[in-house]
Amino acid sequence: MKLLKDIIYGIRIVEIKGNTNIAVESIAFDSRKINNLSLFIAVNGVSQNGHHFISDAESNGACAIICDEIPENLKENITYIKVPNSSESIGVIASNFYDNPSEKLKLIGITGTNGKTTCATLLYDLYRLMGYKTGLISTVNIKILHKTIQSTHTTPDAIRINELLSQMVSKGCTHVFMEVSSHALDQNRVSGLSFDIGVYTNISRDHMDYHPTIDHYIGSKKKLFDNLKNNAIAIINQDDSFGLEMARDITARTFFYGLAGDYDFKGKVIENNITGLSIEIDGFEMTSRLIGEFNAYNLLVVYSVAKSLGEESLTILTILSNLKAPEGRFEYIISPSNVTAVIDYAHTPDALENVLKTLKDLKSDKEKIFTVFGCGGDRDKGKRSMMGEISSLYSDQVIITSDNPRSEKPIDIINDIISGIPKTQASKVLSIQERKEAIKVACEMADSGDIILIAGKGHEKFQIIGKQKFHFDDLETTIEIFKQIQE
Repeated sequence: MKLLKDIIYGIRIVEIKGNTNIAVESIAFDSRKINNLSLFIAVNGVSQNGHHFISDAESNGACAIICDEIPENLKENITYIKVPNSSESIGVIASNFYDNPSEKLKLIGITGTNGKTTCATLLYDLYRLMGYKTGLISTVNIKILHKTIQSTHTTPDAIRINELLSQMVSKGCTHVFMEVSSHALDQNRVSGLSFDIGVYTNISRDHMDYHPTIDHYIGSKKKLFDNLKNNAIAIINQDDSFGLEMARDITARTFFYGLAGDYDFKGKVIENNITGLSIEIDGFEMTSRLIGEFNAYNLLVVYSVAKSLGEESLTILTILSNLKAPEGRFEYIISPSNVTAVIDYAHTPDALENVLKTLKDLKSDKEKIFTVFGCGGDRDKGKRSMMGEISSLYSDQVIITSDNPRSEKPIDIINDIISGIPKTQASKVLSIQERKEAIKVACEMADSGDIILIAGKGHEKFQIIGKQKFHFDDLETTIEIFKQIQE
């Protein structure tokens, strides 16, 4: 329980109607979660305007309401607080309510189109194995020490983030590694958090169903660095074309990393094959179970963060060399007939191209690449044709199938993908709507030494068709099919 006046400390206030010296037991922006002694924050969100539910919150027992506009008919014994933008206030309110947990640990935020999950998970594993009590907030899952909680978003809402960080503090966590999505930054879900390090991986096309322009997408990512405190650290990929833009006019100490220049943290790929990477980082050579140049960047991020936090180079690299990629990130299995299947979350043009380039470098001239993928429904339609073209240019056989079609017809999504495939590549393309059947056909067509890339879903254990979720696991399905073929 906290006093309202303490919960609203630090937010911009336009007007107050009522008493702020009252007790608050819970906070929520969903009127259905309001009861006696609750503070309701009316947020104008993407799909719902919380101001339309103020009366419901009042009926459910709210003791206070934060809003952009105070209602005409005020209820007795309810305090109304008008703010310029409730969305911008919610993060500070949530931090105050949970005793500002981000200030009580080292919080590292990682943003970028690709690599967030791998970097955050590797950092969590590294610090856990170095003996620290650690937490993780990622697309795949949330971890508090060894306890795993299912993730529903890349970055949870502001109240949930602070609730999780509070739990991590109570369990003694000293370091927390967190993916920070562009949606979260644009929607102020991480406002009020005190990041010690902000990491930028890269930007390529993604979420253009949400962001009106690429500049808006870039601007959303940059908010993480613009809001870093003065004594925080920014770690920026200078090989990326938007790296310098991320660093522009920020007050945090800035370090650059990359493979193409003499940066603060520099790396060089020595060898890359299907069993892993050999990479030189700051003059030290290490091997890794991770594969591909894109993972060399991810390893460099982990090293850069740990070094910036004062860890020893040899300790970092020794432990890092034994870590594996997160679930669904370049996860591979080899069939009894020597066909390699790679399961990867690649769902953007850039990610798909990175994985396919890596596979092309790993195979011999006689070996073929089969690519099985689709695109999500009700999401950025512009990337579909781009991914179609990329898949056809780097693959010997492409099978276009369903991903999570949601409310769209799978055939319409498939046709959007096919529209980007050059006529000269059309003969290598099949379309099979049912995902399991598409994977089965690829497995049956592949010969010894061939590689099958099954892209787009990675760690996901479901397929969304219409409004329903059905169990579906690419890795599980592929293992089952390999067994059937062998029999």
